[in-house]
Amino acid sequence: MPLKYAYHPGNVSHSSAPEVRDTMFPIARSLNIELVSLDGATSCGAGIMRQANKRLQLTLNARTFAMAENHGLDIITPCATTSGNLNEDLKTLNNDPILLAEVNKILDKTCGLQFNGSIKVHHLLHVLVDEVGLEKVSSMVKNPIDFNIAGYYGPNMQQLGMCGGDNPYDPSYLEKLIKSVGGRPVDWDSRTQSVGAPGLLSEEPTVLKQSANVIMDAKDEGAEIIVSACNLSHTVLDVYQGKASRQVNYPINMPIIHMTEMLDFAFGHHNTRLAQLKTRIAVIGN
Repeated sequence: MPLKYAYHPGNVSHSSAPEVRDTMFPIARSLNIELVSLDGATSCGAGIMRQANKRLQLTLNARTFAMAENHGLDIITPCATTSGNLNEDLKTLNNDPILLAEVNKILDKTCGLQFNGSIKVHHLLHVLVDEVGLEKVSSMVKNPIDFNIAGYYGPNMQQLGMCGGDNPYDPSYLEKLIKSVGGRPVDWDSRTQSVGAPGLLSEEPTVLKQSANVIMDAKDEGAEIIVSACNLSHTVLDVYQGKASRQVNYPINMPIIHMTEMLDFAFGHHNTRLAQLKTRIAVIGN
């Protein structure tokens, strides 16, 4: 039987990162994972909404949880930021029955839903290692991703009790996944460091320096490419890379792709995009 999850794509795949949407469903089909869309689900808040109105973020995420409960399914997401935020709010609601009752009152009045606290939230990475199994992942590889790859987790999902069976302080799941698709994982210190994504609009110079330092660390350790498990961080690392380079006055050219793209290419989907990536790596070099 296929694994079955309620699918929350995360924030940026709706807008600035359609490549996540394009690649998530083909890899799910390859691995016999059934994704049930949560039509009408909202943003997780991305660590920003709670700064202005914590109760609003909790209520909106409780609505998402209730929608998944109605399907009888746990939630899966390819975004570390969404995984971290949803897990944090899930823990908050489950640990405070008075708050949960208040939130459920609002849900009942506004959309007729109730959240009972029976679901879990999983990042795709943890599902692949803990549920699918890396042997199955390896068996689906048609195009080995034969590069020196720096796997970037980001900080959001690296929390105790929120990252499957991985070690939140010294993770290894992404490196194991990279090996399973033919890559050579790079050992680097910045793989769980923040690149300051929520502060991009208000503290751009600081965020650009954070991003530049992360990329330079990967480059110094011999990486030819960074694969990100966090869609929101990917935006800073990739789209703002030129500005980050100018901020630190140092060339930091580095291809950055989403974890879903790495898997998609390895499984033989979107081969033209894989060819473009290979060309980009060859042109940029070390």
